[in-house]
Amino acid sequence: MSKKKILFTIGSPNQTSQMHQISSFLSDEYDCWFSQFYPDYGFEKIPLRAGFLENSIMSGQFKKNADKYLADHGLQSDYMALKNDYDMTVFCTDLIVPRKLRKNKTIFVQEGMVDPMTPWSHIVKASGFLPRYFTMNTALNGSSDQCDVYCVASEGYKNFFSKMGTSREKITVTGIPNFDNIPSFLNNDFPHHDYVLVATSDMRECFKKDDRIGFLNRCKGIVGERKVIFKLHPNEIRERAINEIKSVFGDDSLIYFDGDSNHMIANCQELITQYSTLVYVGIVLGKKVHSYFDLNELYRLVPQQNDATSARKIAEICLRYMEFNGSGEDFLRQYKAAQNNIAA
Repeated sequence: MSKKKILFTIGSPNQTSQMHQISSFLSDEYDCWFSQFYPDYGFEKIPLRAGFLENSIMSGQFKKNADKYLADHGLQSDYMALKNDYDMTVFCTDLIVPRKLRKNKTIFVQEGMVDPMTPWSHIVKASGFLPRYFTMNTALNGSSDQCDVYCVASEGYKNFFSKMGTSREKITVTGIPNFDNIPSFLNNDFPHHDYVLVATSDMRECFKKDDRIGFLNRCKGIVGERKVIFKLHPNEIRERAINEIKSVFGDDSLIYFDGDSNHMIANCQELITQYSTLVYVGIVLGKKVHSYFDLNELYRLVPQQNDATSARKIAEICLRYMEFNGSGEDFLRQYKAAQNNIAA
């Protein structure tokens, strides 16, 4: 008898890596496939084909990198779910939940932090009919209530997503892969130590306002006479970002476009971010951090640390829910009760 099929949606390098980790615990029992995050309705595919979404996770460098990742790791690709019918879909975002994938079991896995709400985000949310991705950011990610089960990073995020519109009964705290064993990043071979790290964001590439020169001048005030290293977001226009940094910090500025950001944070004295999940790495490691987000809120939301067991926990939920007859909420009630009994 053929195996049941699971589709994992992917996008950014972090989302793709997370889904691969989860699938690795399921590949013996199920037939696992992967698809880049994609639009649903025909009219939504027009800007994709026209090249207007090159800086989004649906296209451009994100898709190229994800396709290469799948090929390098020998993973099965089914872009837009055209090859197979699926028994379950595991989503890296619920900004779009394609209609044909809603017919069977659905699980959402949080990737990291979401963008702050803007006046336009509030309008999209209040409209009740505008697609959530019309916010042009991730502010409404995790709040659609369209998936059966929501796996999130912490109790703080459980409260956050429930306030944003997803039924609390659908949400379970699992931790999230890549951010559940942050102390392990202290063991690294990054050659620099004792500096201020500035991790920039791709706001402009995602059509948001960014006073980059103003930000860099504020960084200069924080850095003072200390050594500084810059880590650019991989989606940024490289030449523009480098020229701006050099105009404020000089031609000898140490700038990284590639490399392990977690290791760079582990070795720094102080971390300056804009809108980046990387701030959680600094918080867990006890670094002094700066962010455009409210720091008190970030400390409430910080991902659960569980010694890198999140992927296995999420895979177990996938496995048990696949074989469960009933709704996601009924499943979670039974699953949580069983976990509590084990803990007792």
